[in-house]
Amino acid sequence: MSAKDAFAAYGRTAQASQQPQQSEPGATEAWALVEAARRMASAIEAYLADPEAARRSMQDALRLNWKLWTIFQANLTTDSVQVPEAIKINMLTLCKFVDTHTAKAIPDPTPERLATLININRNIASGLMGIDGVDRAADEDERPLTPSPATATVMEQA
Repeated sequence: MSAKDAFAAYGRTAQASQQPQQSEPGATEAWALVEAARRMASAIEAYLADPEAARRSMQDALRLNWKLWTIFQANLTTDSVQVPEAIKINMLTLCKFVDTHTAKAIPDPTPERLATLININRNIASGLMGIDGVDRAADEDERPLTPSPATATVMEQA
């Protein structure tokens, strides 16, 4: 997916970027992912106008996204999380990918590297919101991830 396509894809979920109520933890996680994707997409847009000047905004957006994924990773490794083992393993694997990808992207940010993370965020947020054809699991063992209360705090501080 090109950076331009990722930016357009972000726009399809931008309506969900209004901060949710605290009583909706899954919506809070989805909002945080979409907000991080929005910031990365804005950095790509700035890059397209002036690549040298946008480097810092790309790095800042990458760091914010990295913090968010670190919260997911920490939350998934606690005993209090009620997530099926298969989902936990898949999410931790995705967290590791985001860690590795971001560590490579921060020193040399490019629209393509940010687009990869935008796409991941958008897809996970879509699943949490139950949109884009993603059906909510009816079975108790297949419920969506229980988010960390710290997620909203990090996004508000940024």
